[in-house]
Amino acid sequence: MIFSDDSKPERLDSFIVRSVGTMTRSAVQKLIEGRHVAVAGAPQKPSLRLKGGERIEVFIPQPGAAEAAAEDIPLEILYEDGDLVVVNKTAGMVVHPGAGTSGGTLVNALLGHCEDLSGIGGTMRPGIVHRIDKDTSGILVVAKNDRAHNSLAHQFKEHTIKRVYLALVHGSPKGDKGKIESVIGRHPVDRKRMSGKARRGKHAVTHWQVIGRFSGITLVRLRLETGRTHQIRVHLSEAGYPLVGDKVYGGSGRIASVTDPLLKGLIKELDRQALHAKTLGFIHPSTGEYLEFDTELPPDMARIVEYLENALPSS
Repeated sequence: MIFSDDSKPERLDSFIVRSVGTMTRSAVQKLIEGRHVAVAGAPQKPSLRLKGGERIEVFIPQPGAAEAAAEDIPLEILYEDGDLVVVNKTAGMVVHPGAGTSGGTLVNALLGHCEDLSGIGGTMRPGIVHRIDKDTSGILVVAKNDRAHNSLAHQFKEHTIKRVYLALVHGSPKGDKGKIESVIGRHPVDRKRMSGKARRGKHAVTHWQVIGRFSGITLVRLRLETGRTHQIRVHLSEAGYPLVGDKVYGGSGRIASVTDPLLKGLIKELDRQALHAKTLGFIHPSTGEYLEFDTELPPDMARIVEYLENALPSS
């Protein structure tokens, strides 16, 4: 397509949206940033100002797979029956395929382990009732059929699921326990973050208790009353106690305040937020029995806690 010489100057992304008519601005921007758009034969930025006479070529890439594929990926399975499977997810594993992640996820691993997952989540999220972040480790329950999925989803909606996390945070909270309550929604400026200062959001409640205090770092136990996106990370960061290693909510920036070189090395090796979903309890969809599962801290967090307990004086 040609940007006419007699047209008023216009942004490249705006011109493509107007010309194509079937694509959103965000979709067009992704095409441009993915180098699928050329102006005079060269890739450009979405904000490029067209002045007249430019030749624009748009290449629509072939769509990816319409459904998640089974992969042979090891899983730590804590429990399994005909209705559900409970897994201990390792840090670094994405829960389900999405933009930029087509494989290597928990869903891919589950499909390689068992084919009977509920279809409510769709072809890319079969069986997924709840999620934890890629760089958070810990327990997840996955539904094998729609009846189990609906039952578990209802329990999450009613906030009757028991969810307990362990986290390492920078600083030393005042008091030994408390509750953080706010509305959490998309950050008004940085759309990749969540915020308790969002104009619109959902009610979020986190209960916390100090387990151990060390020099500049505290081990806390957290119980979720609600389960909003990034809830623990947002609540603790905005309270002034970001998670150790959290690259999005300020924790990684606090490593400069760590003076002990061995501790600093352990935190760098962690390379993620120090957050672990330790305990999960719920009512079994078929039997009505209460089930509860518990896990130990993964080695990367356990090494930090052990060092703190043995090498550094308490604050």
